[in-house]
Amino acid sequence: MSYLMPTTLRTKYILPVLSASLLILAGCNKAPDGAAPNASTTIGVEIDDSVITTKVKTAMMSDDIIKGADVKIETRKGEVLLSGFADNQAQIDHSAAVAMAVEGVKKVDNKLVLKEGKQTVGNKIDDSVITAGIKTAMLQDAQMKSMDVAVVTRKGEVQLSGFVDSELQATHAIEVAKSVSGVQSVINNLKVKN
Repeated sequence: MSYLMPTTLRTKYILPVLSASLLILAGCNKAPDGAAPNASTTIGVEIDDSVITTKVKTAMMSDDIIKGADVKIETRKGEVLLSGFADNQAQIDHSAAVAMAVEGVKKVDNKLVLKEGKQTVGNKIDDSVITAGIKTAMLQDAQMKSMDVAVVTRKGEVQLSGFVDSELQATHAIEVAKSVSGVQSVINNLKVKN
């Protein structure tokens, strides 16, 4: 005996309820009448951005030229922010081209940096500890509020990327990163949400 609802009943009852729920949720994100719209995004846009990020990551992982690069990908309202470290300029240029070719991408901001020198196993372990320390410090910081900041570390050089609410929050993120033991320098690739 099947406990599943027949397809016609699912279509007749569940789809209208689901559609109404999504409309209600989308309406919750609307600015009140007379108020200026804020920098937040709707649930639909956030889902679209997640899909775009996943598609860009998939395209890059399957690309032979980009495979060795350490690329972080953030998306906001169709704008893709690439950050991290690449082996050569060809990887940097090709990463931007691959990202731009993904459906839904409106703009690519390529902040990839060339790797300098060889990285030892000890460097990799130290960098992992530094990255974890920065992420922990940001999670515990009331001003940062979330993990919307991506952190990549190579030989003590830290790259911060992602979308933040204000320049003040970006400056504070840099201060938090610099306060972690082992950080040699911080590259600011944070963008203020628009």
